[in-house]
Amino acid sequence: MNERLAAWLESAKRPRAVPLFERFESSLKRLSSGDRVIAYTLLGLVVVASLAALYTLEQHFLIRVPAYGGSLTEGEVGNPQFVNPLLAISDSDNDLTALTYAGLMGLDASGNLVPVLASGYTVSPDGKTYTFIIRPTAEFSDGTPVTADDVVFTVQKAQDPSLESPEFADWSGVTATAINANTVQFVLDKPYTPFLANLTLGILPAHVWRNISDAEFPFSSFTVEPVGAGPFMVSNVSRNSSGLITNYQLVANPHYVLGRPYLDSIDFVFYTEQQDLQNALQNGSVGSAYGIPEPGALTASYARVFGVFLNPNSNALFARPEVRKALSLAIDRNNIVNNVLGGYATAILGPVPPGSGIQETPVPTYADPTEEAASILEAAGWTYDGNSRAWVNASAKLSMGELTIKTSNVPELKAVATAIKQDWQNLGIETDIELYEPGDLNQNVIRPRKYDALLFGEVIGRSEDLYAFWDSSQQSDPGLNIAEYANKTVDALLDDARQTADEGTRLNDLQQIENDISADYPASFVYAPDFVYVVPKNLYGVVLPQISIPADRFAGVTDWYIRTQSVWPFLTNEK
Repeated sequence: MNERLAAWLESAKRPRAVPLFERFESSLKRLSSGDRVIAYTLLGLVVVASLAALYTLEQHFLIRVPAYGGSLTEGEVGNPQFVNPLLAISDSDNDLTALTYAGLMGLDASGNLVPVLASGYTVSPDGKTYTFIIRPTAEFSDGTPVTADDVVFTVQKAQDPSLESPEFADWSGVTATAINANTVQFVLDKPYTPFLANLTLGILPAHVWRNISDAEFPFSSFTVEPVGAGPFMVSNVSRNSSGLITNYQLVANPHYVLGRPYLDSIDFVFYTEQQDLQNALQNGSVGSAYGIPEPGALTASYARVFGVFLNPNSNALFARPEVRKALSLAIDRNNIVNNVLGGYATAILGPVPPGSGIQETPVPTYADPTEEAASILEAAGWTYDGNSRAWVNASAKLSMGELTIKTSNVPELKAVATAIKQDWQNLGIETDIELYEPGDLNQNVIRPRKYDALLFGEVIGRSEDLYAFWDSSQQSDPGLNIAEYANKTVDALLDDARQTADEGTRLNDLQQIENDISADYPASFVYAPDFVYVVPKNLYGVVLPQISIPADRFAGVTDWYIRTQSVWPFLTNEK
């Protein structure tokens, strides 16, 4: 038995010939050297063709999916100063804050509010108590966990009047309490349906900020190199000789609670002028930028309305409804949209931006807007005096010969103001334009209400809460009722719209608000702009929601990708 096993093992060690290959090899040996070359060439072609066929078959069944890696270089006008959710004021501040911080809630790529640091929440039947559970995996970029104490600290700092946070008004009348390490509760003075949007506020790490005074807050190094819980974290910051930030490099946060972004990094390059940014985009120094119309650019609706707001407390002429209506209808909105704004806007006649789910006030299309406006004034007893070059109402002892539009010294608004000036001058009203730097306009013109006519844009926001812009209680600073409008019916509708939990009721209120304000002409609403965003051709997965502020373009940034890989369908999974 052992001898037979040994013999079998010995035979197993000897190489075995395959009859088919033996015959093929024997046949090749009988061929001439030239024929063997031909045979081997044909064999090679068969092998290559077979492999190619297998590869093609495989590719037919494999699918391409996003892969980690790649970098985006983004250009932007303006230098950041406060990368902090309680201090951010400029677009560049908000962009960097949105990428490095996270809130209990956030926006998905479609613009829907979704839990981020929170795993879920409940709302009490009376609509005044919100309870949130924080995800146990939520961490700041320094590796410390996000707790209810961090949330309460952030809210209380927002409520601190000494800090003068832009978020102060959103948190007035809200009490935040840490129930335990992972549970935080908010109690409101009265129901406020859009409150969930406030919860997108980025959460500060209390252990970093607790011992920094209000006076030191804006100057802390953490306002430039933040510790947040967002999808990206700071890698490098560069400044010029004047100390202004010129470059900002963010890298993917591997511990982001909703999953590491596909992109490895986003590099920001900041410019002082729009033309410099446009040049950089064209020569390839940056790959993406917003606000520059280019062929193939992505567009989204902007939750903003622009118009000329008329101040009746500064100029008694604007207390007369026929004057307000004539000035509004004299504006050729279609000309402004098509020829001044290049088609990247929608003409409007009311305070609610397009896409809000209501019937917008139709914009009239008169053959001659000037003639229509003049007929409105004439019907109300006004006549045009060619000698004084003014409209005169003898019975009211009023004269309207010259107006001044005040606005920001930015190219878009300057161009729109110039077009409106021409329209009003066609009506016989001499019009001047005064330009201000944005900060100066806000501080010295808008806040003290020192204007007759103000060309300005209102950021309505996704919640479509118009209370701050049109309620009569908001006429004085810090209120935003810059037309100093007062209408008791509208006041009641505004209050009801922000308290009702029924969507149908809210939309009905919003519709009536649109109708009533449009009919009163407290402002010459002109257009709602489109948001324009240029991205490189090799960047995929970019979906823009409705934009309230430019930072909203990053709502789905974790799903943006440059690299891909091929996998079998059954191997795909969620990121």
